[in-house]
Order: sequence, then C-alpha cells, then structure tokens
Amino acid sequence: MKIAVVILNWNGVALLQQFLPSVIQYSPEATIYVADNASTDNSIPYIKEHFPNVKIVLNKKNYGFAQGYNEALKHIEADVYALVNSDIEVTENWLQPIIKTFEKEPKTAVIQPKILDFKNKEYFEYAGAAGGFIDKYGYPYCRGRIFETIEKDNGQYNDEKEIFWASGACFFIRANVYNELKGFDDDFFAHQEEIDLCWRIINKGFMIKYNSKSTVYHVGGATLDQGNPKKTYLNFRNSLFMLVKNLPSKSVFPILFSRMILDGVAGLKFISEGKWKHFRAILQAHFSFYSSFIINYKKRASSQRSNYFKERSIVYTYYVNSGKVFVN
Repeated sequence: MKIAVVILNWNGVALLQQFLPSVIQYSPEATIYVADNASTDNSIPYIKEHFPNVKIVLNKKNYGFAQGYNEALKHIEADVYALVNSDIEVTENWLQPIIKTFEKEPKTAVIQPKILDFKNKEYFEYAGAAGGFIDKYGYPYCRGRIFETIEKDNGQYNDEKEIFWASGACFFIRANVYNELKGFDDDFFAHQEEIDLCWRIINKGFMIKYNSKSTVYHVGGATLDQGNPKKTYLNFRNSLFMLVKNLPSKSVFPILFSRMILDGVAGLKFISEGKWKHFRAILQAHFSFYSSFIINYKKRASSQRSNYFKERSIVYTYYVNSGKVFVN
C-alpha cells in the first residue's frame, strides 16, 4: 500500500523546522510531501536545503485548506493520502495501525488517530480528540472534547471505533474515495470541510474509523487561533453549508430554522460577553450562507443518511443537563 504523507504549508517555516523532522523520522513507509500555498517566507528554501528528500508541490496561491489540498493532490499518486497539519508531532510506528486497518477493512475510507494536545500531552486536543460526531442540529463534538470541555486521556478511548467524522488535523483517506467525491468542497476554504467530506463518504456507504493505536500530538490554532473572529465566521457559515448539502430532504428546512434560532442565541451570548466582533462574524456568516444557498442546495447528493446524529441536541445536553463528557 502506497502512502503519501502530505503537509499543507503557508508561511509556516517555523512549524516545519519544529515538526517536519518527527514526520520524516517516523514515516519510513511513506513518501513525504509539502504542499505549499504560495508562501512568501523561507519555507521552500528551508525544505530544499535541509530535507532534499521531501517532495514539494507548489500551489499558485493561498487556496486555504480545502482547495489547497485539492490542488496539491492532483499531482500526488498514492493508495492512501495522510493529510497532516504542519503543527503535528507524530510518534513511532504511527502509520502501521492505520495501514493494517485499511488492508483488512475495504469499506473503511477514512481513519483518524488519537489526537492529544502537544502543549499538555496528558489531554486530548480540541480538533478531533478521539473521533467526531455531530448532533441533530449539525454541531460537531468529539469523544474527549465537547465544546470547551477537554478530557484527560485515561485510556477511556483506547479502542477502534466507527465515528462520524475524522479531524482534518490528521486525516487518512483512500485516494480513490477522495477522487471519486472530488475531495473537499473548495467553497469552505477552511474549517469543517473534513466533516462535510466524511458525511458525503458515509452517504456513499463507506465507514469512518478512529484507531487509538496510532497517536499524534497537535498544537492547534497555529494558523488561526480559537479567539479569531474569522474562525467564528468560517465555522458558523460552513456548518450551514454542510447542513444544506447533506441533511435528509425532510429535515433540511426544519433543522435550518432551528439553527437560525440557536445561532441567534450564540450571537446574544457573544454580545453579553462583549465580543462584538464575534457577533458580527455570525451575521456575516449568515449573509454569506443566504447568498450561497442555491449553490449549496444544488450540491446535494441523490441520497442522504437519515441517522446521522448521535445526540438529540449536544447544546441541550451540555448546557442544560451538564453533560460535559462523551457518553457511548
């Protein structure tokens, strides 16, 4: 099985200096690529000087995460793409459990390893943790992380489990499935494009898996921190894009109406906290969603999975019932 580890980079020479050596050291089974989104820093000269065996794919401009990978992967031949953030530290033998799962499970299209926090390695990391799910209203959460509550890794998720979505921070996918579905949705730019792709993959009858035998450490927020209003904008907008594209037909408009209300509540919460920039980001996200509604509606597949959600409402469970950790 031919594995391509592909690291998307944009002006991240400091991250490459810190994390690329671990990827090279612990990935003898793979060919390593850096897909560069038209960096203006010293990234490319640095790679050429210090890591001449790393292959470089040059994108014409900063396409963001979604289109950046779509453009780069057109030039990479492999059976499996390992899409790895530039702020990921991998561990010894991290690829072997993933390869074994792909070899024995032909219906498994995507796999996520255990993702722990690079800054606090006893805890799960926000972006992915031990595998993701969404609730009825499209809010994503993880085993090991629900909203701002992050669990310590006590071995409670040391398993192999079918999940709903895998984190884009470290995302293994069969190349043929990626290409069949035309990869990530370019219109997302960044954030939640991996959830959208996983949803489309599940609608095609494939599985998404989590494998705890492979572990990586993620810095998180290295390119866009959690408090950035642009992140708020992209998360709210892209979540709505995703719902229009993937919800079962009978659920599209009732769920979207509920999300309008819930997003309004979120906006009021930002106002009460004095976070006006985040409130404006939600408004901008909705205006962008309304103007793009027809475009996204036309992207709907012929069939959608009806039992896509695990909880009735993770918002209600978390804020009203104090359900702070994942319950199987």
